[in-house]
Amino acid sequence: MQNDVRELRTAAGLSQQQLGEALDVSRQTINSIEKERYTPSLPLAIAIARFFRTTVEEIFHADR
Repeated sequence: MQNDVRELRTAAGLSQQQLGEALDVSRQTINSIEKERYTPSLPLAIAIARFFRTTVEEIFHADR
């Protein structure tokens, strides 16, 4: 599953560490999500979407 987490994070001026702290996950989790090696749980995907004030569907998608 593709995602736009890296683009959203860098546009917000955040490091992986800062985003991880805001979402109560590790920097490694953010890195794995961005590299599409890990698909987050639904609660984490919702938390990411809420953090960036968008929808899960806008961030996580099959392909564009």
